[in-house]
Amino acid sequence: MKKRNFKAPSGATISFTELGFGTAPIGNLYKAVDPEEAQKTLEAAWKAGIRYYDTAPLYGLGLSETRLNRFLFGKKRKDYVLSTKVGRLLEVCDPKQRTGIGKFFDTPSRREIYDYSYDGFMRSIEFSLERLGVDSIDVVFIHDVDVFNHKTVAARDAHVKTILNSGIKALDKLRSEKVIKAYGGGVNEWEVCEILTRNSDVDIFLLAGRYTLLEQESLNSFLPLCEKRGIGIVLGGPYNSGILATGPKPGAWYNYDRAPKAILDRVARIEAVCRRHKVKLAQAALRFPMHHKNVVSVIPGGVSPREVALNVATLDTKIPKALWKDLKAEGLLHQDAPVPR
Repeated sequence: MKKRNFKAPSGATISFTELGFGTAPIGNLYKAVDPEEAQKTLEAAWKAGIRYYDTAPLYGLGLSETRLNRFLFGKKRKDYVLSTKVGRLLEVCDPKQRTGIGKFFDTPSRREIYDYSYDGFMRSIEFSLERLGVDSIDVVFIHDVDVFNHKTVAARDAHVKTILNSGIKALDKLRSEKVIKAYGGGVNEWEVCEILTRNSDVDIFLLAGRYTLLEQESLNSFLPLCEKRGIGIVLGGPYNSGILATGPKPGAWYNYDRAPKAILDRVARIEAVCRRHKVKLAQAALRFPMHHKNVVSVIPGGVSPREVALNVATLDTKIPKALWKDLKAEGLLHQDAPVPR
């Protein structure tokens, strides 16, 4: 598995495998995963050479982190890269009041409490260290400080203000004490990443679904800013919630909902170009973001050893340069998108 060595603006060097492992699915996202199957899936990822694992308290309401604890136990800490998130605390509650009913299954009875303050971040990291069973975390992402989760720009901006006035001080302290190596945001919107970049000393972002074969608006201002500052990007949601893996079939998922006609039509045009070059849509989608020099890893999900093997094979596929050229010629790819020439 190829690696990309990232030198964070704050000084730390972190070695990411190009393919990472996103652990939301083994946190019982959308369906319950048998504990032994979850361990077999993680072991398959390790055997394939994957050494970067991303998690969050939200994923399975702590379940993802505790499953990683079991998997990582006994492995040398220097042999893998680990990221988790802050911004939510988990509170014991009545089972009927737990967060994520209908989204996460067979989880502990916990409800989320958004907390982007200094104390909230400190408590979150303390709890994550315990659930993960480690002494340090390589990367911490501020989770879901975006309009998608908080519904309005005003609500998002209020949380951003709390982060910049309070929460970020906790991350600065933890980074200086080497409890963490780097921090940034883990969000679905590039706009808030740009706000954080312009107002704090962030190192890296987990950008979900906003720099993909389908969407490249972040190239207009945010990604050039990352290039200027040397900020890394972990690319989550490379399939835009599914449509770039399944194709534009009826009921295809886009941004956690059913894809509208305009998206289905655009993906159909992209897929037609891929087909001309005998490339699967998913293969082009997984490889595309890796051509940007600031992208350090891409993290599709996986809930079985078979899916892990499929992700590895998909990323390893050789893509003809002419495919990228044709996508640009047909207006289906941003003209400034870095691709092989």
